Amino acid sequence: REGFLKISIQVDAERAGGIVAWMFARKKTGGASAQLVEEAALDAYSRLIHPSLENELRGELSDAAAEGAIHVFGDNLRQLLLQPPIRGKTVMGLDPGYRMGCKVAVVDPTGKVLDTNVVYPVPEFKRVDQAKKTIKAMVLKNGVEVMAIGNGTAGHETEEFAAEVIRELAEEKNLHLQYMVVSEAGASVYSASKLAAEEFPQYDVNLRSAVSIARRLQDPLAELVKIDPKAVGVGQYQHDMPQKRLNETLDGVVEDCVNSVGVDLNTASAPLLRRVAGVSAATAKNIVAWREEEGAFTSRAQLKKVKGLGPKAYEQCAGFLRLPEAKNRLDATAVHPESYAAAKALLDACGYTAAEIGTDRLAGLPSAVKAKGAGTLCALLGVGEPTLNDIVAELCKPGRDVRDSLPKPLLRSDVMGLDDLKPGMELTGTVRNVIDFGAFVDLGVHQDGLVHVSQISDKFIKHPRELLKVGDIVRVKVLSVDTGKKRIALTMKGVPQQN
Repeated sequence: REGFLKISIQVDAERAGGIVAWMFARKKTGGASAQLVEEAALDAYSRLIHPSLENELRGELSDAAAEGAIHVFGDNLRQLLLQPPIRGKTVMGLDPGYRMGCKVAVVDPTGKVLDTNVVYPVPEFKRVDQAKKTIKAMVLKNGVEVMAIGNGTAGHETEEFAAEVIRELAEEKNLHLQYMVVSEAGASVYSASKLAAEEFPQYDVNLRSAVSIARRLQDPLAELVKIDPKAVGVGQYQHDMPQKRLNETLDGVVEDCVNSVGVDLNTASAPLLRRVAGVSAATAKNIVAWREEEGAFTSRAQLKKVKGLGPKAYEQCAGFLRLPEAKNRLDATAVHPESYAAAKALLDACGYTAAEIGTDRLAGLPSAVKAKGAGTLCALLGVGEPTLNDIVAELCKPGRDVRDSLPKPLLRSDVMGLDDLKPGMELTGTVRNVIDFGAFVDLGVHQDGLVHVSQISDKFIKHPRELLKVGDIVRVKVLSVDTGKKRIALTMKGVPQQN
């Protein structure tokens, strides 16, 4: 569209036109009309056929490029959504800003908002001491354990301020906090949305974004599903892609991630429930409304009482909705209700009871299954071997979260600036985006560094995705720093990686 990229086919026009003319004039006609047909064929080639070939080729190459970019976007989005949550922590979210100040929100381990405020930590406003006093009071009052700092405007100054507050709290109160810089992509989109207004009618737009930043650290998946996937900032050239195809792919990725992790039926918000297979936006609201009117769900079977959730929808969604505190222990697992009979029969055959699901005693179930023979048990239960394996895994670790096996987020307690970086320094960082030509790594200096695809491995790789994904914790070495252009070149070659 900008006119920089052009596609052309270079051939011997005279020879190509002659071949076309020969095909039409010599084979088809002959005689007196041959010359007329030959002239028509030459005109058709030069004026119509050759330009059409170039247009078709450009279209094919553009389609292939769009598919590649959509694939990259989908992969990055999947890794971002599956970032491990930081559970059981009271988090302070800081949404940096200059004129409007830094918006602050404290949320408890369940995501409930405990406190909000606005401070001015940027030195030019000359209110840093007052900001420190306010933040320290909020930390002590609410038992804050971790700070989540947005990476937008004034992010670096706010990060320096937070690091200084953490140092002073360690000296004054022997309180050791940590912080993490969180991507605030899409936070403003969410905070101004109808959904945010319904969720937090008592807060203004700016404070809602601070709440969103805090919650992103606690549970990225539950918070990011509220935002249009295109607004989360992990794609490339997204505005040049076929929007319908992009939306279909990204919506599919979000739904797949939600279903892989599972959803707590008694705590999930309507936007999160909407992403569960078989649950529409209207049905998700009905589930929340039923929960508010009737109280917490005590069994999956109660879903059938929800308005608009018919037998087919129940069949689709039931296995993805969990009830950790349910009386029937199978309701806390990913075992589908239609397989409950098979699960109970398996426990009976191996000498266990449903009450032992998730306990240490059931750790011997895989050995018992192996001793009895998978084939024999499959015939007894009337299920296939893959289903048997899934049931065994769920009974041993009910409601296991696939994110727990991934590297934990990198928390910091101090900050560096761009001027502190020197060539040869080895640092630990978090992969923020993976694109065709490399990966961007957050080093904690506000500006992400680039590891070019040629610097990722000593071995040849076609694409950075072969070795890296969003959220990976990596060791890198600084190659060069351009403070003027704010560019950091990094390498992973020869740098030992942590397991």
